[in-house]
Amino acid sequence: MEVAQGFGLSLLEVVVGLISLYWWVILVRALLSWVSPDPYNPIVRTIYNLTEPVFDWFRERLPVVFGGIDFSPLLVLLVIEFVQAWLLPNVYVMLTNFA
Repeated sequence: MEVAQGFGLSLLEVVVGLISLYWWVILVRALLSWVSPDPYNPIVRTIYNLTEPVFDWFRERLPVVFGGIDFSPLLVLLVIEFVQAWLLPNVYVMLTNFA
């Protein structure tokens, strides 16, 4: 059981790290929307390719554009904060109490 528990905790740490990294990617994307970066820049294209599918998913399901302002990045950041503040700690508790 300890091997499975250790694997689960390690996997949870990787998920937490990836979610934190994605939070920063979304923040950079939001900051890029205030300037007009070169759309052919590979870094800008990578950031857009990483974030646009998630933003599109929210845009299709919820009215997140008001007065020309897109609130989908804010909504995604709120979902990430919810996952980090509530879901992941509960998964951690479940894994540590798993015996």
